Amino acid sequence: MQGEIVATKVVPHLTRAEREARGKAARAEVPRSSHAAFEPAAGRPDPVELLEEQAESRVPELVPIRYGRMLVSPFAFYRGGALIMASDLAAAPRSGLTVQLCGDAHLSNFGAFGSPERRLVFDINDFDETLPGPWEWDVKRLVASFAVAGRENGLSEADRRTVVLAAVRAYREAMRTFASMRNLAVWYAYMDIDAAIAEFGSQAGAKQVKRASAAAAKARTRDSMQAFSKLTRIVDGEPRIVGDPPLIVPLRDLADDALRENLSQEMREILRSYRSTLQNDRRQLLEQFRYVDAARKVVGVGSVGTRAWIVLMMGVDGGDPLFLQAKEAQPSVLSWFLGKSRYANEGERVVRGQRLMQAASDIFLGWHRAVRTLDGVERDFYIRQLRDWKASADVQTMAPRGLAIYARLCGWTLARAHARSGDRVAIGAYLGAGDVFDRALAEFAERYADQNEQDYRLLRQAVDDGRLQAVAA
Repeated sequence: MQGEIVATKVVPHLTRAEREARGKAARAEVPRSSHAAFEPAAGRPDPVELLEEQAESRVPELVPIRYGRMLVSPFAFYRGGALIMASDLAAAPRSGLTVQLCGDAHLSNFGAFGSPERRLVFDINDFDETLPGPWEWDVKRLVASFAVAGRENGLSEADRRTVVLAAVRAYREAMRTFASMRNLAVWYAYMDIDAAIAEFGSQAGAKQVKRASAAAAKARTRDSMQAFSKLTRIVDGEPRIVGDPPLIVPLRDLADDALRENLSQEMREILRSYRSTLQNDRRQLLEQFRYVDAARKVVGVGSVGTRAWIVLMMGVDGGDPLFLQAKEAQPSVLSWFLGKSRYANEGERVVRGQRLMQAASDIFLGWHRAVRTLDGVERDFYIRQLRDWKASADVQTMAPRGLAIYARLCGWTLARAHARSGDRVAIGAYLGAGDVFDRALAEFAERYADQNEQDYRLLRQAVDDGRLQAVAA
């Protein structure tokens, strides 16, 4: 309405000295050494019950696959246990400094992908749980993942400590560096894979450099064209997604003829609605592709059971495919303890958080609310390319030296992501130049790895007792 006055939030602009004082004052309230502590809280929820609560909103026939994947190892359990750890962190010390959290910043949720400028970059790549919250939660989730993975790799306690210290030190030093930088310089910072290989190659050794270079080259082949060759076949002159139940189930196999047509129409409506969340230039690019087929796909470990679709679209001809992934966005596990998201649409929550934390995001990243699904429930989705030069590190084959270098990459990347949204000056001042916080988190990581192993055994027992069903897939 013309003449309408829109209220806007007043943004405080503290001086650097005031921000540093804020961080140092937080030390007095919450000493850095206090972060070493971890003891299960009195009345700690049964971790298996937490998993069962999550399962209530998921596709019932897929839930046993989730449990099966979590039972592969304590590290696989850790990957799927973001809610369990969030419950534990809710009782942990907090400095009072807030950032946009990844919410599930374990080491396997970092990786390589292609930027819009066609650089291969290293960044966080999973934001299903993103929400504003205490910066320490992401750091603790990260370092504990290295302790758990280190045990799985057979590393000694001394080697695990070295790896964890590398991650925390990289985070601390990067945050202090970002604290000294101009705002725009922080915003433009990113990690180029080729530059990282060149920088750390001499430390990693020739064998690791060769593996990393080969992985980078392979990543550049992982795109819609590659997915098209692997996931489709020609039927009556049109490409169709090939089924691999229960992991990939084409839409045509999920329902009878009448419902199948409704679902196909709904998929087209999703694509039309989702376009409005893209930038204008990217929306026009998407409009050059036509919808061809879709399938339900099981993805990840912790996400198994949520609804995820892969969508095949075609451009100018049969050699111009585009694969999108539409993934259900449920409320963040952090919202159980930090309050609801400011966004009514959980897909928008994921996308806004991802754009804020990543140095560069998928050009087709957007969101949608589906008003008709197979069970008649409104569900939120976020959408992105299925593959766009994506690659992840094979941490199970890493020797201690290689894992320590990878830990440094993750620590730097997490600090850069937090520096974009939080008070990097205050956090840097809180962390300080010494290693007090580093040593505290090294102790925390081992203690939490112990707890993770106990929780893993509880899930194993629940399956052995018949309380839960697990399927290997």
